[in-house]
Amino acid sequence: MNILLKSAKIVCPENKVLHLKKRDILIRKGIVEKIASSIDSPSNTKIVDYKNLHVSVGWFDSGVSFGEPGFEERETIANGLYVAGRSGFTDVVLNPNTNPLPDTSSNVVFLKDRSKERSTNLYPLGSLTVKSEGKDLAELFDMKNAGAVAFYDFKKQISNPNLLKIALLYAQNFDGLVLSYPQDGQIQGKGIVHEGEISTLMGLKGIPALAEELQISRDLFILEYTGGKLHIPTISTANSVKLIANAKRKGLDVSCSVAIHNLVFTDENLKGFDSNYKVSPPLRGKPDTKALIKGLKDGSVDFITTDHLPIDIEEKRVEFDNAVDGTIGLESAFGSLNQIFDLEETISLLTKGRERFGLEPPILKEGEKACLTLFDPSEETTFTKDTILSTSKNSMFLESQLKGRVFGVINNDQISV
Repeated sequence: MNILLKSAKIVCPENKVLHLKKRDILIRKGIVEKIASSIDSPSNTKIVDYKNLHVSVGWFDSGVSFGEPGFEERETIANGLYVAGRSGFTDVVLNPNTNPLPDTSSNVVFLKDRSKERSTNLYPLGSLTVKSEGKDLAELFDMKNAGAVAFYDFKKQISNPNLLKIALLYAQNFDGLVLSYPQDGQIQGKGIVHEGEISTLMGLKGIPALAEELQISRDLFILEYTGGKLHIPTISTANSVKLIANAKRKGLDVSCSVAIHNLVFTDENLKGFDSNYKVSPPLRGKPDTKALIKGLKDGSVDFITTDHLPIDIEEKRVEFDNAVDGTIGLESAFGSLNQIFDLEETISLLTKGRERFGLEPPILKEGEKACLTLFDPSEETTFTKDTILSTSKNSMFLESQLKGRVFGVINNDQISV
């Protein structure tokens, strides 16, 4: 396929020559053939000439859930990758949140096969333990060879500290990355929202920040003992940022991410008992949100994730206590981040994280593979149910004002717009 982007403003801070310059970009058979001020259109070429067209290297999400296999009514892999592409993401890491769980190499191969020939690449996480039950390590080495980029029991604490110790030691044999969800289940108890003034006023059981920080402290002590590579997904408290920053200063190989909704919303949004705001980890207070944003700016927090988690309407339209945790986030990611950070920071955050999972970052350069996201950073829109492409509509961003519009992606010699 031949594609010509006309008058595209390039957002690429690492390329001082092209950054913020308007250029035509000719792509032939999936390769960037030419970047110039003006390019005549060759025959049999698709012309892309959107108003206020901006382009960057393709975006990356370090943690999405779809549903297939087992929960196809929430989201299939095909539709999930279509949504990801239309939301600007050329690469996504898939959480082990299916039935059966990907705790063997054959399960990982199934996920890879189902995601072939798409404009968005899918990289599966393998379950850390058999059936994510936290008892016995799964087939980590075999899953790594089958295409798993890291290992994680999705949204489940590793309650046995010796299991984490063994996992970190074993994974070093093949440069494996271990993920540990930051929540002490015993401290959490039956809590469902952030413990604070709002939970008290609403009469809801709270989850103290201690539940997260105690688990992170334990995991960091184990990492210091074992060595290895540890990633802590979706942190949510100010003290978590400090703990991880201190560990990095010690030289520990640790990284962390934060869900975009934990940067935008706080527990104040729970007052209407809207179950779309029920997520894990919970929405915290304003000081936590500020600390997380600051951590992203100074590098204490490594990258963002949409934490995209489709949930059936039947599992959300129930009493708040009984609603399943989770919000979709792919389609609102750019527009919400673009309101918090300036454009360069937003694009930087949306393209960070690949190296942590052993993936090669794309390059915008003549002769390189075209892996691009197309967007308009200035158009303001209201995020409504009618515009959602995801099968499930459980978004806490509904009726939010977003800044910016994503046209789609060009990747794998395909265009999704």
